[in-house]
Amino acid sequence: MSAPLLDIAGLRFSWPGSDQPCLSLEPCQVGRGETVFLHGPSGCGKSTLLSLMAGVLLPQAGQVSLLGTAWSALGANARDRRRADHVGYIFQQFNLLPYLSALDNVVLPCRFSPARHAAAARHQGSPRAAARHWLAGMGLDAPLWERPAHRLSVGQQQRVAAARALIGQPDLVIADEPTSALDEERRESFVTLLLSACAAADSTLVMVSHDRRMAGRFMRQLSLPDINRAVSGMEGACGADSC
Repeated sequence: MSAPLLDIAGLRFSWPGSDQPCLSLEPCQVGRGETVFLHGPSGCGKSTLLSLMAGVLLPQAGQVSLLGTAWSALGANARDRRRADHVGYIFQQFNLLPYLSALDNVVLPCRFSPARHAAAARHQGSPRAAARHWLAGMGLDAPLWERPAHRLSVGQQQRVAAARALIGQPDLVIADEPTSALDEERRESFVTLLLSACAAADSTLVMVSHDRRMAGRFMRQLSLPDINRAVSGMEGACGADSC
């Protein structure tokens, strides 16, 4: 059996000044190529867990390991480099640079990560060719690729953010409420594109959403209950529980 992509072991996390843990997870794992749907009510720690998975936050107890290396074993600069190499992140507010074109926004991860630059060149010929590949794969029309991000619609910006996360085929793609600003038809279309693109990139996907109607399209679910209760386990690896 291959080693897990993500390994969460006895994780406990509390915000400064809090007497109670925000998150308390039993050991669980996420395999390569899996798609995981993370859900729960507002304030239960979903975004915090994503930040722990990406090494943006570190737990007070236990550990989160990516590709066999615990984030807590690395210094801040090493965590930043490892995150740039292995993690693509779709933020809820997209976090595009407004005056850069869609194409230049997508290329950005390759400027920070030699590994993703090399992967983009290996698979599509160059980072800019890879950016065009993923923008087309996310259904953004070519005439929009040179348009500044601030002149794109919300749905168009969302597709640019997804293409940016996928360029260089990172091992892990994290999506934090990426469909919250979309109507139902566009939401379904985007999730279809995202799942297909992650499969094409051979990237593991962990996505947060309040809309549990999409859960059945993912291989596994992680359910987080109210912030004042113990956190449930992951289906399969950790047992099933619901909010």
